[in-house]
Amino acid sequence: MPEVISELIVTLDMKARGERSPGYYGYMGPELADYFKKMSAQPHRTLMGRKTYEVLNDLPEDAKDDGWRRTTEQPGYLFSRTLKKVEWPGLELVSEEMVEFVRKLKRGAGPELRILGSLSVIRQLAAAKLLDAVRLAVCPLVLPVSGIEPVFDGWEDTGLQLASHKLIDKRVLVLEYRPAGAPPGASDDATA
Repeated sequence: MPEVISELIVTLDMKARGERSPGYYGYMGPELADYFKKMSAQPHRTLMGRKTYEVLNDLPEDAKDDGWRRTTEQPGYLFSRTLKKVEWPGLELVSEEMVEFVRKLKRGAGPELRILGSLSVIRQLAAAKLLDAVRLAVCPLVLPVSGIEPVFDGWEDTGLQLASHKLIDKRVLVLEYRPAGAPPGASDDATA
């Protein structure tokens, strides 16, 4: 059964983007580039929402590097009820209900399913208990003023267990967490 893994590049204060931040928050280094290259070479299928697709598809030409090109060719699924076509050769446009579609993919065979960005996709799959891992590349900065897209907004209280960690380029920490049920002190019958 393939796992569903979210992959995000984030700040220490868990922002998925900065209004004025360059790509990778400016922390791309040789080890991080190698890490991303090795990860993208592993068999997987991409899961992506419309907003992430549009942001990546509309990047300026000088930002469309080899990693971007590999991403466009990677097999996967783009979830949208409004788009009529997809320009990336590897993506299949899916207009049916996403959670049930992913539930079917998990029951089948094939390589892991990696969510690229797409906080809404991550949130919905976490709520449906379909998310197997959260992989965060944590960049050493905080963006309380210009940071946008808080990673865990809209999530239920969730306990996580650290599955692996790696320091890259002596500054970016890659953490992988797995859902571990309710957080300590939580009660199913507690009311908000």
